Amino acid sequence: MTADTTSAPGRFARLRSIHPGWILVVLDIVGLAIASYLAVVEVGGGVPACGPLHGCETVAQSEYARIGGIPVAVFGVILSLVLLTLALWWIRTDNPRLLDLHYGLSLIGVIFEVYFLTLQIFVIKAVCIWCTAYGLSLLTRFAVAMVIWLRRGKASERFRQ
Repeated sequence: MTADTTSAPGRFARLRSIHPGWILVVLDIVGLAIASYLAVVEVGGGVPACGPLHGCETVAQSEYARIGGIPVAVFGVILSLVLLTLALWWIRTDNPRLLDLHYGLSLIGVIFEVYFLTLQIFVIKAVCIWCTAYGLSLLTRFAVAMVIWLRRGKASERFRQ
């Protein structure tokens, strides 16, 4: 058995050298996976499986589950793909405008999710655990993008002046 010769400060420095865009990439992939599952099921005419919980069927069959005949989850797939693309481009180019776009689009997604969750609770009177998980992934992406944006993006540039 060998002792770990890497010091804690050395490991921390290595973690700090990882581009923060990779955190967004991982979160975007999680959101994309959830939205893709919902979209595939709903486009196929089914309802998502909620296991012992109930509510997914009610939400999926409600009049609010589609916008213009397109399942809401399809828009989630599109948003997640756009966010993933922006995060990857930001890693590659380090262009802060790409982070700005990721932050702004994730904020728009969070606003829509608050609206949709409000509909589920007060109008549909059922909550889909998958929709809620996607909403939480969006909220997490927004929060992480905001922290990165404040530290590295436009806000930090403005405050340095």
